[in-house]
Amino acid sequence: MINNGHLLLIFQRLQAIHADWMLENTHNNGEANMIKQTSVFQGDITQLQVDAIVNAAKNSLLGGGGVDGAIHRAAGPELLAECRQLNGCATGEAKITKGYQLRAKWVIHTVGPIWYGGNQGEDEMLAKCYRNSLAVAEQYQIKSIAFPAISTGVYGFPMERASKIAITEVNKFLHSHQSIEQVIFVCFGQSAYDCYLKVIRELT
Repeated sequence: MINNGHLLLIFQRLQAIHADWMLENTHNNGEANMIKQTSVFQGDITQLQVDAIVNAAKNSLLGGGGVDGAIHRAAGPELLAECRQLNGCATGEAKITKGYQLRAKWVIHTVGPIWYGGNQGEDEMLAKCYRNSLAVAEQYQIKSIAFPAISTGVYGFPMERASKIAITEVNKFLHSHQSIEQVIFVCFGQSAYDCYLKVIRELT
């Protein structure tokens, strides 16, 4: 017998494979290499076997709710202890720690903007989260990295708008840098997963 947890994991893996297939088959040859480096995954970012996962952190870097809290719980108390030494993080910036009990070796912490309606520089600050996280990853010779949907939880950034920024910034980086081999966009729920696939189709 396969329990419900195993069935859910199998379903999530199939969704990720399906997303990879869609990405590879909806682009022209000139974009093929870049697209093969990206995928969309629905599930728990803390369970991914990648070099680094990105944490949608608070300015204090001392943990919180949502993805931030899940990463701290999965990594263990050593993560919080190291974060205490970093003196926080400005919105749009990124800092790195070890992954401790996570499957990922590294955690890149970035602080997304709170949504105030779109006229307070939110788009640029969110774009900086992706650019700076990728720059840190390159500095540490990270080959595979997973991003959550930064700022789309309690910070209220509209999912479709945020996903367009995420995909655009990652694709710009992959087009001009050769250091990172795999980028995964991790969506916690089905609606976010569907939104990312929709945006990818629209942007291509």
